[in-house]
Amino acid sequence: MSSQEIPEEKHLPSEQGDAHHGGVAVADDPFADPGLPVHKPRIQDIDERAAKRSERTVAMLFTLSMLATIAFIASYVIFPVDKIVYIFPIGKVSALNFALGITLGVALFCIGAGAVHWARTLMSDVEVADDRHEIAAPPEVKAKVLQDFADGANESGIGRRPLIRNTLLGAMAMVPLAGVVLLRDLGPLPEEKLRKTLWAKGKLLINQNTMEPLRPEDVLVGSLTFAMPEGLDEHQHDFQVQIAKAALMIVRIQPEDIKDKQELEWSHDGIVAYSKICTHVGCPISLYEQQTHHVLCPCHQSTFDLSDGARVIFGPAGHALPQLRIGVNDEGFLEALGDFEEPVGPAFWERG
Repeated sequence: MSSQEIPEEKHLPSEQGDAHHGGVAVADDPFADPGLPVHKPRIQDIDERAAKRSERTVAMLFTLSMLATIAFIASYVIFPVDKIVYIFPIGKVSALNFALGITLGVALFCIGAGAVHWARTLMSDVEVADDRHEIAAPPEVKAKVLQDFADGANESGIGRRPLIRNTLLGAMAMVPLAGVVLLRDLGPLPEEKLRKTLWAKGKLLINQNTMEPLRPEDVLVGSLTFAMPEGLDEHQHDFQVQIAKAALMIVRIQPEDIKDKQELEWSHDGIVAYSKICTHVGCPISLYEQQTHHVLCPCHQSTFDLSDGARVIFGPAGHALPQLRIGVNDEGFLEALGDFEEPVGPAFWERG
């Protein structure tokens, strides 16, 4: 008889398993509960002095968290936003950001480390096995859960160890203060930073392309020139902040084409100077239509009429562009006769 003709059941081992006949022994219960290991007490469980040392360690960590939170708030007040320091091996970093990161990190780490040390050394570490149950627990299971919670709170020692309890409450209460302090970054402090620019009486209008002072003859009818105030340098650390408020666009219009009386009075021989910053969301205006004297913001297509007080004729902008009053000094250069009389850019507090 060939191997293919042998019945398949003859190849299977005996269900009981006979070692002499090549059988495999089968355990009665392959998923038997091995049980829990014997509980070994910690030194804190048998030596109260060790438990007190652990208690002081936990309290020290919570206290360090409180001190770090205070240091976080102090750093926010002490360090200016633009202060740069050298920290080895990181290099040059913002002193404020570095101090805030270190102090907040220490505050949160100490709370976590204190909680872990408390759990590992002072809370009960006896393992408890329990059967799984349905999600909708019956009343007796709910009562057992509440009792287990009460037992856990009692075993944690939070009631018997007021030093840990009080320092934990102090640390947890102070950490949110860091978030309250951060509210300052929602906007600038209520000063006049957004109401003032670098323009002032006597400051020359500097051509941003040539970096030379502008003369009236440099501005041709139909041309668009961008200018910035005298004394502003592109290499200054706050250049972007200042130019975002002081950027100027200059056009020359025939005086008889200027419709707004104040615009004509604040101009010089048809040369008008307006803020380059759109009053919608602050985009730089850069498109000029010579025949209509309209300027267009490329971001959301707000359109302003420079021959009529730069009023809005189309788009989402809510206000006209602020005009800068200009004149000519004794040397023949264009100069500002003061600052803008209203905030530039988007509607800041409805423009003051």
